[in-house]
Amino acid sequence: MTEQLDDLTTDQLRQRAFEKAEQAKDVGFFWDLVKHMRASSTIAGEDGSAGHITGSITEVVHLVRELMGKEPLGDDEPLLRARFLDYLR
Repeated sequence: MTEQLDDLTTDQLRQRAFEKAEQAKDVGFFWDLVKHMRASSTIAGEDGSAGHITGSITEVVHLVRELMGKEPLGDDEPLLRARFLDYLR
């Protein structure tokens, strides 16, 4: 089973991990992913002023699009791939 998972693309791993987490209603899994993405640290570091709100919204949209497979994972891919594999094992 481990070798089979290693052969899957990151997107296939994401889909399987998301299905498993959805069935288990494992909100913690999704929260853990978000906490470890680079965009979330950018959002957390903003001060909430009007000048940063637009940037925050853009970052949140980008983060969600990445998680849902609508945009490439970029630098976050190795970490997220490892998290997907760990979760599925």
